[in-house]
Amino acid sequence: MKRLLLLTAAGLTVVALAGAVGLPDLAGAQDPAQTPDSITVSGVGTIDAVPNEAQMSFGAETRRPTAQAAVAANADAMRRIINALRQAGGRELATQWVSVYPYTDQNGQVDGYSASNSVSAVSDVGDAPALIDAAAEAGANQISGPGLSSSNAEALYRQALGKAVDEARLRAEVLAKAAGRSLGSITAIVEGGADEPMPLYDRAQAADAPTPIVPGEQETSATVSVTFSLR
Repeated sequence: MKRLLLLTAAGLTVVALAGAVGLPDLAGAQDPAQTPDSITVSGVGTIDAVPNEAQMSFGAETRRPTAQAAVAANADAMRRIINALRQAGGRELATQWVSVYPYTDQNGQVDGYSASNSVSAVSDVGDAPALIDAAAEAGANQISGPGLSSSNAEALYRQALGKAVDEARLRAEVLAKAAGRSLGSITAIVEGGADEPMPLYDRAQAADAPTPIVPGEQETSATVSVTFSLR
């Protein structure tokens, strides 16, 4: 009986030691990892530039007694317009739409047909007046535009992005200093996207061309959200 009691006690001792050595420290495992302090700010960067490209639309509307006659006459008119645009320096010409429809008199009776055709063209801003005048002389009776843009729009946007990050850093430094801290490294950047270029003001004088085009300046902007660690 004494021998059995001694063996039982020894077995309990082994189990106790195994538990003390093998079981994980549950209290320590439940401690969450420490997250370093951080600050998130937004920044806006802008770049001003004078656009160097113009996009315009040129078209002709032709009326004839029959649809076939209207289409044929309109095709002749558009060939003259397209040829004039090319000679005046227009590029990237593309047809926008073609339409044929009847028009009626006061009694609602069909009184003929109208055919319309429109083509877009791109030119340097300096060539835009010549394009307009050449198209009008060739018979264009529908002219719209110009839409002004910069051929290096992507490069301008990248510059605006850089300025946005710089502004975010300046804002973060002010906030960190007010809190008695200093900035660490950037831990995250989120791009906010680009805004459509906005015209600012006309800084160029009108040219001597019969149809002056004054491009002025456009503002390209970008926004970012930047997170900095704090020390």
